[in-house]
Amino acid sequence: MKEKIPVQMLGLKLPTDPRWVDLAEITLEAVLSDHAYCEQKATSYCISLIQQYPERTAMVNALAPIVTEEWGHFRMVLAELKRRNLTLLEQRKDYYVNQLMEFRLKGGSKNDRFIDKLLQCALIEARSCERFRLLSLHLKDEKLKDFYHTFMVSEAGHYRMFLDLAYQYGEKEKVKARWEAYLVYEQEIMDKMELRGDRIH
Repeated sequence: MKEKIPVQMLGLKLPTDPRWVDLAEITLEAVLSDHAYCEQKATSYCISLIQQYPERTAMVNALAPIVTEEWGHFRMVLAELKRRNLTLLEQRKDYYVNQLMEFRLKGGSKNDRFIDKLLQCALIEARSCERFRLLSLHLKDEKLKDFYHTFMVSEAGHYRMFLDLAYQYGEKEKVKARWEAYLVYEQEIMDKMELRGDRIH
């Protein structure tokens, strides 16, 4: 029995337009390529966080296995491309992530900036989970639905991990307020973005 991730659990304020799945199905090579790069960038960013904050033992211990997992996901997507006789396309600019980074704190304490990075990661994982859920439910290809169900469950765990780390390292009410601000800002980004099926975000 497939595990279901309620959208409400992710806290996202604007669900993806369901037409996105139809567009993704049409541009499968592009969306799989973009997915592969998302996994590769997630791997790199986790490594970067460990390098920047080696003294944060709980974070290092939490992220170390995620590095291996994300790289494994990258290889899984490459294998899926190969299985379908598709090619890994060139990497594109990630408008969604770039817009999120514009919201990141430029001042404040080192810990405040650290918390912001964790919250941004949590939000990206939440949106990825939401989109993988749509693919797992509405794609016509049953094997690909199962493929994306696996990723949906994984991203839900990563979302929760990053959010838990933010609360562990920050003041509860302060983190809660900043997370809410991120969710509102993300809603604005999603509302303005063109609906395209050739990308995960």
